[in-house]
Amino acid sequence: MKTSVTNMKKSCGNLFAAITALAVLAWGIGCGQSREEQATAPPPAQQEAEKVRPRKLESARVTENTRQTYQWYCAQCHGAEGKGDGVNAKFLTVPPRDHTKVAYLETRTDAQLFDAIKFGGLAVGRAPCMPAWGHTLDDDAIRSLVQYIRELCQCEAL
Repeated sequence: MKTSVTNMKKSCGNLFAAITALAVLAWGIGCGQSREEQATAPPPAQQEAEKVRPRKLESARVTENTRQTYQWYCAQCHGAEGKGDGVNAKFLTVPPRDHTKVAYLETRTDAQLFDAIKFGGLAVGRAPCMPAWGHTLDDDAIRSLVQYIRELCQCEAL
């Protein structure tokens, strides 16, 4: 009986160690690239984004629902006011984009912002920690978020 309990403790300890090692490895792979590494890495899903990207991004209205969607899905990293200071920002290797910075956002088209939201950061050659929201949000909601980001930066598309 004593041997059985000892073996069970060893098995549980080994299982815990294996799970911990996998979690650390997954975290390191998923969000561990530096800005320099990201700049040189080709975006693997770029071809997919090109295939399904709308030719011209139709303008959408920003509604109270848009603002709530931003607070629910985006503010965790980008912050309640879009300044890149959300509660999760300090845990990310690459800081989230500050949506109030005109200098950067004026150089991006609405279609580029749409792709980043729909397909995620990696698909557009940016941070792999930016998730793809295309399976969560429909295209109209994403178009509305693009317009809301334009409101936050008080800027227009390229």
